Amino acid sequence: MLLAIDCGNTNTVFSIWDGHRFLCTMRTSTHHGRTADAYFTWFSTLLTHYRIEPQITDVIISSTVPRVVFNLRVFADRFFGCRPLVVGKPECALPHPPRVDQGTIVGPDRLVNTAGAFDRHGGNLIVVDFGTATTFDVVDHDGAYVGGLIAPGVNLSLEALHMAAAALPHVDISKPQRVVGTNTVACMQSGIFWGYVGLVKECCARIEAERGETMRVVATGGLAPLFQESEDLFDVYEDDLTMHGLTVIHSYNKGGT
Repeated sequence: MLLAIDCGNTNTVFSIWDGHRFLCTMRTSTHHGRTADAYFTWFSTLLTHYRIEPQITDVIISSTVPRVVFNLRVFADRFFGCRPLVVGKPECALPHPPRVDQGTIVGPDRLVNTAGAFDRHGGNLIVVDFGTATTFDVVDHDGAYVGGLIAPGVNLSLEALHMAAAALPHVDISKPQRVVGTNTVACMQSGIFWGYVGLVKECCARIEAERGETMRVVATGGLAPLFQESEDLFDVYEDDLTMHGLTVIHSYNKGGT
């Protein structure tokens, strides 16, 4: 079985893939000081809860936080006896290498999302990922990542408002009842919600105009459904796009299709 690990700036997700489906998905906060033993203690405790006894034979890692990769490598080697594939490293081949400026390092999360989206939906895509940052990834007709946009994430923007302006409280993101707020919380929620609706619409429209073609928009990330409920922003939402992309890249490196 394959253990797929996606380490983001905020959370790290572990999913067990049996070749046909994900048996379980577990999430923990990202912390660069967490040791291999600590990962295993947390991981094995949750497996007991899920009543799963998987035989992990392979591990693949995508990490936007370089400092955690070493301990995850030790975790894979010590407890599963395997050398993990790490997306972005030379030994981890991609089904469709990116076409970007020479010397540019593309984030592993964007490469993985590209692979997962192309596998499920073909090419000519815009992948919008609502993570710590809100990213827009352009996937060409042949499946290659060819660039995109990076904007502050929704929660990051809310936190910045709270931290930088002493009079503004910390609020949770939700769809406001009205555009014009009549109290501070409602004003902040409306500004963030409708601001990001406008951000997604405008960025996607400008990408399509620049490329001169209509494109399929694929969304992922926990907040995407909230925005989709109110506005027809995306053609499809994929809650497991990143983990699926990891299985695609792993299969490619193992000689699969």
